[in-house]
Amino acid sequence: MFTPMTRFSLLDLVPVVEGGTVGTALANAADLARHAETLGYGRYWVAEHHGMTGIASAATAVVIGHVAAATSTIRVGAGGIMLPNHAPLVIAEQFGTLEALFPGRIDLGFGRAPGSDQRVARALRRTLETDPNAFPQDVLEVMSYFADDGQTGIRATPGAGANVPLWILGSSLFGAQLAAALGLPYAFASHFAPDALDQALAIYRRDFRPSAQLDRPHAMAGFNVFAADTDAEAELLASSQQQAFVALRTGNPRQLPPPVPGYRASLPPAQAVILDHVLACSAIGSPQTVQAGLKAFIDRTQVDEVMITSAIHDHTARKRSIAIAAEAMQALTA
Repeated sequence: MFTPMTRFSLLDLVPVVEGGTVGTALANAADLARHAETLGYGRYWVAEHHGMTGIASAATAVVIGHVAAATSTIRVGAGGIMLPNHAPLVIAEQFGTLEALFPGRIDLGFGRAPGSDQRVARALRRTLETDPNAFPQDVLEVMSYFADDGQTGIRATPGAGANVPLWILGSSLFGAQLAAALGLPYAFASHFAPDALDQALAIYRRDFRPSAQLDRPHAMAGFNVFAADTDAEAELLASSQQQAFVALRTGNPRQLPPPVPGYRASLPPAQAVILDHVLACSAIGSPQTVQAGLKAFIDRTQVDEVMITSAIHDHTARKRSIAIAAEAMQALTA
C-alpha cells in the first residue's frame, strides 16, 4: 500500500557527456539542483567516484558547496562519501565547514566501497584497510567530532557541534545492520544493485535502535526514472544510461554517450541480462508509465523516501524527466 508521506529526492552523478567538459557538467549540476528545488525535491545528493571519465563528482565536498551556493532551500549532501578513502577528521572538518556556510541544509551519507577500482583505491589511500571493523569505527569517530564529546582528544574546527545529519548507505546487508545499530537513516542503492533490497530493508526495520538523531527507522531507496512525453521517447533517452552501464560492467567505462535508437534490442543476450538486472528498479516511459512504476516500487518497499536518479545525455530532456517524476510523486501523495 502506498505510503502517503513518501518524500522524493534527487541523486546526481554529475555526468560528463561525450563531447562535453567537466565545467559544463558542474554548471549543469547547479542548474539541475535549482530546477529540482522549484519542483519540490527534498534533497540533492552527489556521490564520490574516482577515476571515471564520465563522472565529475570526485571532489564531493567541493561539488556540494558549488551546488548549495546555487540554491537556497533544498538540502544538499553526499550520497555518499566513501569513508575508507578519508581520515574521519578531514570529513568532519569538510562537512563542518559546509554546515557553517549553509546552515540546516547539509547531509552526509557514508559508504564503505572505494568508489573506484583497486588501483585507484590504492592511489587514494596508499594502503588498503582490511579490518572489517574499520568502517564502523570511522563512522563513530566522525560522530564523535560532531558531538564534540572529547573522546578522540581532538576538537574538529570547523566540525565540533555541527548539526549534520548522518546516513549509512549500502547495497548489501552490512549497511542495513550498521544503520540499525547506530540508529541512523539508511539509503539502499537499488538503482544499480537491487539484489538485497527487500532483505536489507527488513533487517534495518527489525533491528533499528533509536538514537539522538532518529527515534524511528527512516529508509530511502534509489530508483531510476527516464521520463518523457511518450514511452518511445523515454526509451530513447534511457539508452544513454544503458550504454554507460554496459560499458562499465564490461570493463570499458566511458563518458555518457548520446542516445541510440533500438539499443536494448541490439544487445547480445549476455549483455541484455546484465542491463536488465542492474536497472531492475527503474521506470522508463510516459508520465503515466512513470507514475505506475513509482507506485509499484513504493508499494513494494514502503520506503520513507525515494531517491530518484538518471543520467540523460541532453540536459533539457533531463530537466523535463525530473519534472515528470516530481509530478508523478505529487500525484501519488495528493
